[in-house]
Amino acid sequence: MVTVIKHACICTGETIIADGYIRFAKTILAVGPMTDFQPLANEKVIWGQGKIIVPGFIDVHSHGGYGIDAMNATPNELIKMVQLMAKNEGITSYFCTTMTQSVDQISHAMQTIATAAQHTPLIQGIHLEGPFIAPKFKGAQPAAAIIAPDPALVANWQKQANGLIKLITYAPEITGATALETFCLQQGITLSIGHSAATRAQLKNSAATHVTHLYNAQSLAVHREPGVMGHALLEPNLTVELIMDGFHNAPDMVDLAYRLKGATRIELITDSMRAKGLGDGKSELGGQAVTVSDNEARLADGTIAGSVLRFDDAFRNSMRFTSATLLDAVKMASVNQATEFGLSQKGSLAAGKDADLNILSADYHLQATYCLGQAI
Repeated sequence: MVTVIKHACICTGETIIADGYIRFAKTILAVGPMTDFQPLANEKVIWGQGKIIVPGFIDVHSHGGYGIDAMNATPNELIKMVQLMAKNEGITSYFCTTMTQSVDQISHAMQTIATAAQHTPLIQGIHLEGPFIAPKFKGAQPAAAIIAPDPALVANWQKQANGLIKLITYAPEITGATALETFCLQQGITLSIGHSAATRAQLKNSAATHVTHLYNAQSLAVHREPGVMGHALLEPNLTVELIMDGFHNAPDMVDLAYRLKGATRIELITDSMRAKGLGDGKSELGGQAVTVSDNEARLADGTIAGSVLRFDDAFRNSMRFTSATLLDAVKMASVNQATEFGLSQKGSLAAGKDADLNILSADYHLQATYCLGQAI
């Protein structure tokens, strides 16, 4: 079935078409201004007046949601979870994110995620957050499971994951990190600085090109040492993740990052946990008790524990907290992730690309999501 949406505002990821159309089946067949529109026989027509069409969102850092966690879910549970994320939040490409746990637990997660990915196009990768991190900045990661970098372990996990590992969060200053970097570069795995106490001098020698949840669980900038935070803001070629929920980072600090990094070097993430979508109450993260209250998740000692942030909320907040335009927000939500991780069929709206798209209201609230041309 060929579908065409007419007379919508379309943000392709490169430009905005104020009065446009998009025609698609599994892939996008055409997109352009209504002045170029020619009808086709037997196509389904959707009227888009007052609607905004954007590329499907891409979340490269999320542990779970809707009662499900990537570390211990079954394949069917993971499939259910990503379908709910697509329907409720507009996420059409998702990196299942693990956390610092035992070698066997991570191995099990790799196999489960790989199995689930064979049955849904929504899972596009795996993000290993840990276990090669600095204890000082472990955040909500359990200290007992932190280990030294081991390329052989990652090689085994990558085999179990059928090559899905695309991103690894590690502390570049710890012993053994250089060997890990060499291996990941050879394997095409993006290196991300996170849960790290590194100094700027140490980071200048690092091969990392990505920074995990900027400002959170990392050495902060002070007048005599820029730390991970300062290094991330100063280096123009580093891409940074931001959790835009208003809790992890004050809106002013989000705006600071936006002013220094620009829309092309920021990626929106949720860093969400299983409690997302379940409301206030008790939950769990890596065997640790978590309490969610007023959309904020914390461990018993008060440490922030992931988030319950919805991606569509992060998308709107990116324009609330900064001077970002709609086009800038789309870059941070879709374009940058697709570019960084080689998702060449994703992230923007152009003929020949996958028909992953979201229909938004005029005030940017999600109304419908399509993945590979199918309504979720």
